[in-house]
Amino acid sequence: MHKGYLCLVLHGHLPYVRHPEYEDFLEEDWLFEAITETYIPLISVFEKLVEDRVDFRITMTLSPTLASMLSDQLLQERYLKHINRLIELSHKEIERTAWQPQFQSLAIMYLNSFCKARDTFEKYQRNLVLAFKNFQDLGKLEIITCGATHGYLPLMDICRESVRAQIKVAASHYESIFGRRPRGIWLPECGYHPGHDEILKEAGIKYFFSDSHGVLHGSPRPKYGVFAPVYCKGTGVACFARDLESSKQVWSSIEGYPGDYNYREFYRDIGFDLEYDYIRPYIHPDGVRINTGIKYYRITGSGSKEPYVPEWARDRAADHAGNFLFNRQKQVEYLYDFMQKKPLLVSPYDAELFGHWWYEGPMWLDFLIRKISCDQDEIRLVTPSEYLAENPRNQVITPSLSSWGWKGYSEMWLQGSNDWIYRHLHAASQRMTELTRSYPGVNGLKRRALNQALRELLLAQSSDWGFIMGTGTHTSYAIRRTKDHLLRFNRLYEDIKSNTIDEEWLADIEYKDNIFPNIDYHLHQ
Repeated sequence: MHKGYLCLVLHGHLPYVRHPEYEDFLEEDWLFEAITETYIPLISVFEKLVEDRVDFRITMTLSPTLASMLSDQLLQERYLKHINRLIELSHKEIERTAWQPQFQSLAIMYLNSFCKARDTFEKYQRNLVLAFKNFQDLGKLEIITCGATHGYLPLMDICRESVRAQIKVAASHYESIFGRRPRGIWLPECGYHPGHDEILKEAGIKYFFSDSHGVLHGSPRPKYGVFAPVYCKGTGVACFARDLESSKQVWSSIEGYPGDYNYREFYRDIGFDLEYDYIRPYIHPDGVRINTGIKYYRITGSGSKEPYVPEWARDRAADHAGNFLFNRQKQVEYLYDFMQKKPLLVSPYDAELFGHWWYEGPMWLDFLIRKISCDQDEIRLVTPSEYLAENPRNQVITPSLSSWGWKGYSEMWLQGSNDWIYRHLHAASQRMTELTRSYPGVNGLKRRALNQALRELLLAQSSDWGFIMGTGTHTSYAIRRTKDHLLRFNRLYEDIKSNTIDEEWLADIEYKDNIFPNIDYHLHQ
């Protein structure tokens, strides 16, 4: 009999970076890199586990923006062009490194990896959402939703209609893809505000996740800490809190596994290392050097990097998977004796840690799942829905306001670099509420404009823009996106109110910002 549960959660999300108005747009590479380095490797791991009849359970977010981009025909065509260019580059690299056997073997590895990525992409009709849906249908993966555009909900509470729209649009979008309502949600940035569980209940959502202190600082104090879910008072929506120990062991670049000297070095890429004239056809058309994904060095632990050795990295991934399991076994044994109850360890991570930032992450996950399945019987992988079905009796509390990230109370999304956006977002939210109430039943051009107004508001609310401003990377892009969506929204507001809608201009922004094709502006109420 097992003594505890492990709930692995991968949060899959990217901001909406579709730009059909440009032939080649730099930020779209965020999606293409994630497909090649994270989502296809995860699919490959899951496929092999199913093929080998290894039982597993994983919980995974596919945020509405990510799922929309993965399903978008234009971006699918652009990804195919992107991966074909990498395959061409890797062929050239095999020739260039003919007299450098260590590097040539790596060039061959990348060629095989890129070809496999293209094959997998085509296997699922270029729509990777179909792959993840398949694993959910097999009962191995539980896919949950997120805010419609990853809007940071605690800072939107001044206009609760926008909170409701973020959640209800997401739930409706999920149902259109997966054929049922979502059971769980990843609150964007783990941002919980007391009372938002009422909106989750309205949308039929049964559970959400919070950072540790969201539950530990709840009222009353949780009897079992973060090692059992709690029900929110008045709604019965379950809250699962992060286990810091198991999370930190993986995601920390200082204390965690990804910093091992044998793992691949993320920051040494041939897009920056090789001669400009040679690499120019494979970087941005404007001549800006970018990551290609071909990286030949390991972390090493010194300024002088050594060549990457895949066999060494694979051995370390296996060792680290065994170490992680050993530590969780000891943690579960101690907690089981102390609690007199099977503890639940919730370990959430950004999905892009696996493969993109930590190249060996999918390999580590594969080793871990196989070890849990075959090498022990103390810990069982579980999804939140399965846990609640087996353990329906849980303490009732009111979780506290919280987020993850710097300091844990919204600071990353409300600081000097980005605080200016909120007065504009709040004013736009109030205007959207006004429009919804003023035009309860319209059709034709005005309805299209109202639906597009909600799209523009949701896109402006994305927490990614505030986060990027806070980190100081791609700041001009984040500012531009915020302003563009707000300006489009405000023009739509004025045109709707004055009955002067420009259909040609409306069609143009419908084409550019085409997320949520079946959106209903009435959801903002």
